[in-house]
Amino acid sequence: MAECAYLFLDEGGNFDFSPSGTRHFVLTSVATRRPFPSHGPLDDYKHDCLEYGLDTEYFHCADDNPRVRRRVFELIAANLDSLRIDCLVVEKSKTGPALREDKRFYPEMLGHLLKFVIPRELKNSVDEVIVITDTIPIQKKRQAVEKAIKGALAAMLPAGMRYRILHHASRSHYGLQVADYCNWAVFRKWQKGETEFYDRIKPAVRSEFDIFQTGTRYYY
Repeated sequence: MAECAYLFLDEGGNFDFSPSGTRHFVLTSVATRRPFPSHGPLDDYKHDCLEYGLDTEYFHCADDNPRVRRRVFELIAANLDSLRIDCLVVEKSKTGPALREDKRFYPEMLGHLLKFVIPRELKNSVDEVIVITDTIPIQKKRQAVEKAIKGALAAMLPAGMRYRILHHASRSHYGLQVADYCNWAVFRKWQKGETEFYDRIKPAVRSEFDIFQTGTRYYY
């Protein structure tokens, strides 16, 4: 079997640049390899929830009740050694008018994140990179995302290295659900100053940078 690097991507905030929109936009990459140590415990806990009487199809941080949310964070925190979390933060008010267009904003921000993450993944032996995002319902946005990912990968991967870009429903893969939880924690830290859950995943946060600030946070 090929040695694969898996990158699960998630986003927080919205694309509304008016005063009523979110102050920040956050992109998070969770890199991991098989076997996925957290997936078995998450699957066990999902079935615990079902047997308790909850209609738990999959975990989604913003919608899960506080008890479930805390337990899922505990399970993720217990397996941080298998994860690398990288985050790009955008203070939206500092985004120039031209960059706010849909066809530029998301692809360019995602490209910046991937250009930072991928070279670090290549330091280990990798035969293939598999990038998985949540299902993107709008065709125009899906094409823009794919263009950004392909551009970043093509610029950095050795010639001939295989890569794939997949858009799966988050309910289909615990990796996407872990990315959702991690991104939620980072977004809440920047948007609301809440760090309770961020502190649980912080040991696996390798980088966290505000794209428009010089004080980029590179942890290790």
